[in-house]
Amino acid sequence: MRPLTEEETRTLFQKLSKYIGENIQLLVDRPDGTYCFRLHKDRVYYVSEKILKLAVNISRENLVSLGTCFGKFTKTQKFRLHITALDYLAPYAKGFGVAAKSTQDCRKVDPMSIVVFHQADIGEYVRHEDTLI
Repeated sequence: MRPLTEEETRTLFQKLSKYIGENIQLLVDRPDGTYCFRLHKDRVYYVSEKILKLAVNISRENLVSLGTCFGKFTKTQKFRLHITALDYLAPYAKGFGVAAKSTQDCRKVDPMSIVVFHQADIGEYVRHEDTLI
């Protein structure tokens, strides 16, 4: 388990900023303590500093995982998010749009018209989960 290099941190934060924007700072400085990102066997873990200090006594060979796996770095050093990060990203997620018209309709439409509609982000879904039918 080691801290991320500057390049790895930049790659991770660029990927996270696509989903949660500038709310990355809220992941690190939380009211319940300080959290950090650590790399272990090409996987990035999100762990509190309290637990990280306790894990120092375990050797790298015997350590399987620690905290929550946010994703992994591929062999080409691209970062892929894992589904285990969803619980932490959902409260800060941004919305996005999806094409609402078929390709045939898009060809006939005025160049200035909008062909996408709003699709709720996962954070919005989680916030309104009780009222959905």
